[in-house]
Amino acid sequence: MNIKPLGDRVVIKMIEVEEKTKSGIVLPSSAKEEPQMAEVVAIGPDIENDEKKSKQVKLGDKVIFSKYSGTEVKLDKEEYTIVKLNDILAVIE
Repeated sequence: MNIKPLGDRVVIKMIEVEEKTKSGIVLPSSAKEEPQMAEVVAIGPDIENDEKKSKQVKLGDKVIFSKYSGTEVKLDKEEYTIVKLNDILAVIE
């Protein structure tokens, strides 16, 4: 199955990050805050068809998004989040 976002929405997939303290202790996921970093996996037609918006974010970009934004979706044992373009705060280069 494929997710095709509508309007100015973007489908993102969370990036798994293993965090270590300075002393080398690996923190379990329950002991840390989830990062708001993800990879763009699909882009809505309003973004693709708008030259200005399409320069902001593209497929494969790693992005930082607002903490409490988006809708989480589980599809084919994969978890995705659908957010509006305005909820994406930065692109990581």
